[in-house]
Amino acid sequence: MEDKDTIICRCEDLTREDVRKLIAAGYTTLEEIKRISRCGMGPCQGRTCLQLLVREIAEMTGKDPAEIAPAKTRPPVKGIKLGTLEKGREDHE
Repeated sequence: MEDKDTIICRCEDLTREDVRKLIAAGYTTLEEIKRISRCGMGPCQGRTCLQLLVREIAEMTGKDPAEIAPAKTRPPVKGIKLGTLEKGREDHE
């Protein structure tokens, strides 16, 4: 028995049922699901949810997980202090 209320993305409160509905609606890439649901865009930046999302896509589409293209990442991947950014700006002026 599968649990439809299993949380896939804790940051965005996205359940397994939510993800499966998106895949059934035709969103079958990490990038598509990330853009429509914000999965992987919370404070963890996908460190806890993207592998779970890959597994769900693979299971529902019949693809091998290795065939699923990774989601794009954009820096900063981890939180940084604004003062750090400001200091870098001053160094380049």
